[in-house]
Amino acid sequence: MFVVVWQFEIAEEKIAAFEAAYGPNGAWAQLFHASPNYLGTELLRDAYIPGAYLTIDRWASEDDFRAFRKDHDAAYESLDRSCDALTTRETRIGAYTV
Repeated sequence: MFVVVWQFEIAEEKIAAFEAAYGPNGAWAQLFHASPNYLGTELLRDAYIPGAYLTIDRWASEDDFRAFRKDHDAAYESLDRSCDALTTRETRIGAYTV
C-alpha cells in the first residue's frame, strides 16, 4: 500500500466547505475513484488545534498513484486550484509505503 499525507490549516468560516471537499466522499475522493487502485481517504481533525487537519489518501501502490496522476493531471490541477481558497496553509507531509 502507498499513502500520501497532507496537513492543512483552515479558517473557521471555511471548515464546512473544506470538510465537504476533502472528506472521504468529497470532491477529491470522487476524482480519485476514477482509479480502481484508489483505496480511500481519511480526514483527521486535530482534537486540540481548531482548523488543523490531516488527509491520508491510500493507494494500492506508488505506481498506481503515479499512473492516476499522469492520466488525470488536468482534472487534479483544476480541482486543486478550485480548492485553494479553502485553505490557509497546505503542506505535503510525505508519501509512504506500508
